[in-house]
Amino acid sequence: MSNTEVAPDEVACGAEPLATVSTEVLHPRDVPLGGPRAIRVRRTLPQRDRSMVGAWCFADHYGPHDVTGGSGMDVPPHPHTGLQTVSWLFAGEIEHRDSGGVHAMVRPGELNLMTAGSGICHSEVSTPSTTTLHGAQLWVALPDADRDTPRDFAHYVPPARTLGAATVRVFLGELAGDRSPVATFTRLLGAQIDLPANGTVTLDVDPSFEHGVLLDQGDLRAGGDDLGIGDLWYQSPGCDRVELTNRGDTPARALLLGGPPFEEQLVMWWNFVGRSHDEIEAFRAQWQDQDERFGEVTGYPGTRLPAPSLPNGRLRPRRNPTQRGAP
Repeated sequence: MSNTEVAPDEVACGAEPLATVSTEVLHPRDVPLGGPRAIRVRRTLPQRDRSMVGAWCFADHYGPHDVTGGSGMDVPPHPHTGLQTVSWLFAGEIEHRDSGGVHAMVRPGELNLMTAGSGICHSEVSTPSTTTLHGAQLWVALPDADRDTPRDFAHYVPPARTLGAATVRVFLGELAGDRSPVATFTRLLGAQIDLPANGTVTLDVDPSFEHGVLLDQGDLRAGGDDLGIGDLWYQSPGCDRVELTNRGDTPARALLLGGPPFEEQLVMWWNFVGRSHDEIEAFRAQWQDQDERFGEVTGYPGTRLPAPSLPNGRLRPRRNPTQRGAP
């Protein structure tokens, strides 16, 4: 859940004149992923009080899970609309199949970016050789002008760069002079940051971006806030740096996410990103009716995932505090 303070701490930073920048710490909730033997994940986005960081609209962090007993990841074919999925592993291996005809492996330190556009379905299964499963699953909302783009898939292995005490891998966007070649539909930042014991780093960032730091491991302080595993530290636009300190005697690792505030209102339900209740209802009906919008996954040894029932009330658009006109 969100920071319970009514008025979160503010810091002044950035180029002259100094801007007032707010920060907060978002804490994850524990949810199951998959079927009866589901693994547990820590879900930090979306939350009631903050749905997004830039166009990043969903963040799950999981592991490390010992899956030698066969309790790994097995997510049957399921649909998506209006988003891109970012799969990022720290340990293990996941087999990806989608209705665009892609069959790929997700491995540690390698970006797999799937574009749903107007509709796609895919499955995710940890491989038999995986003993430990540990990673993050992230979604990026597509702007209205591009949300009906065709299905697509990109793979990229970012190089490890040294920045002061830190090791940085930029898988989306640009940081510290390193730019990912992977195209996105809004300006984004996605990077893995590793810090040794007692290490610190100051990252120069775009002051027009919101930023989030998702802690994977270690005793990390972002700005002036201490983070727990799975916590997401948020910093509003107006600051040209992110300061990270590893306060522990073991290495720390985090994901740095960023982007300009996403000004469009979204309706998010299950695996769909849309703009209205009626649109989401139509997506659900099409999935249940096996409409060609989503296509089919070949090679998955099982049935596809049925959609849950819609809630009794109408789904309402979500608005972030940083969006213009937000209450």
